[in-house]
Amino acid sequence: MCSINVVIAEDHCMIREGLKQLLELEPDIRVIAGYPDGKAIVDNFMQVKPDVVLMDVNMPVLNGLEALARIKKMDPSAKVIMLTIHQDREYLLKALELGASGYILKDADSRVLVDSVRNVNGGQTYIQPCMANELVTEYKRIKNGKSTPRKSLTSREIEVLKLLSKGMLNKEIAKELFISEKTVKNHISNIFRKLGVQDRTQAAVYAIKHKIVE
Repeated sequence: MCSINVVIAEDHCMIREGLKQLLELEPDIRVIAGYPDGKAIVDNFMQVKPDVVLMDVNMPVLNGLEALARIKKMDPSAKVIMLTIHQDREYLLKALELGASGYILKDADSRVLVDSVRNVNGGQTYIQPCMANELVTEYKRIKNGKSTPRKSLTSREIEVLKLLSKGMLNKEIAKELFISEKTVKNHISNIFRKLGVQDRTQAAVYAIKHKIVE
């Protein structure tokens, strides 16, 4: 039996090791590498060339959605399953738009995890069943012309958002724009408020979806 070679990108070591142990209970799955952030997997992807990537959405240095985009640019045939705590249609649709082959929640049971890896390796798209309704809801929303309009951002806020979407930390953004970290924090607070988002990953999703970043 040929093994399905899997790479895991997850910033929490205990979760990464737990996923590895669960997957390797299966005779046909082998975890060949694990990485703590999006940049690490992007930097090493072409060397390890896994059959399937299991990747967290919310990671430091480079978030999972940006890492997904870069991996698909390097290898359009790459099979990537996004792993997340967010049962949110925005994340799901953006992941699919960027080329994800699967989308599952972190609280899914082990059978969902294993099934997703096998299905994606077999060339199928795997969306955790509980998320299917989100796709239907979003389709209806778009069909009815109720897409969220782009909010008003200042030119500086757009600059900060672009850098934030690349996975840069506040200190790095401050250095890049020659402003203080406190000013960066203020800009980010304003961005969250204007976009109606709660965290950096949601802001990055919005920026990609509305083509503020490419």
